[in-house]
Amino acid sequence: MKLETERLILRKPKRSDWKDVVEGAGDYDVAKMTSHIPHPYAKKDAEWFIDNSIKNWGKVVYTFFIELKSEKKIIGAIGLRQIDTFNGTASTGSWINKKYWRQGYMTEAKIAANDFAFTKLKLRRLNSTVYTHNKASNATQRKVGYRFEGCRKKSLRSMATGKIYDENMYGLLKEDWKKARVKLLKQKLK
Repeated sequence: MKLETERLILRKPKRSDWKDVVEGAGDYDVAKMTSHIPHPYAKKDAEWFIDNSIKNWGKVVYTFFIELKSEKKIIGAIGLRQIDTFNGTASTGSWINKKYWRQGYMTEAKIAANDFAFTKLKLRRLNSTVYTHNKASNATQRKVGYRFEGCRKKSLRSMATGKIYDENMYGLLKEDWKKARVKLLKQKLK
């Protein structure tokens, strides 16, 4: 299964992706903004991440690797995890290689992932958490329609830094996504 956008392919991980994953997730500036990426990040870490993502694909998780079409390179990952079909909910998480920051790739990937969650999986709500100091990720959440729902103090420890951070909580309802999606597509056409 794969999702395709103008510039990206979101697809199931492959073991051969490990070098791109190490390059992207291995950057300290990427790792320190997540709770689950250690630093330093080695081949064994990427292989574990890929194997775990493949093993759990479609069960409780969909981890899509973000492939940049023009370079045929993995530049990040976006996932739906804690998928609860009874309640119609899931949590999201993502990272992107620092070389590709501020180029709209994560927004593009989130649009495809949100469409998948609400259309294919028939979910009604997505949850997302972001460190309070991660300005870019907080802005992206709001840009794609997530609503700020509060802050959990001293909530998560970063494996990269060992520090405990506050995290902002966001939620996106299916009906709000429909409105946000229309707005995003109009902005893109300008």
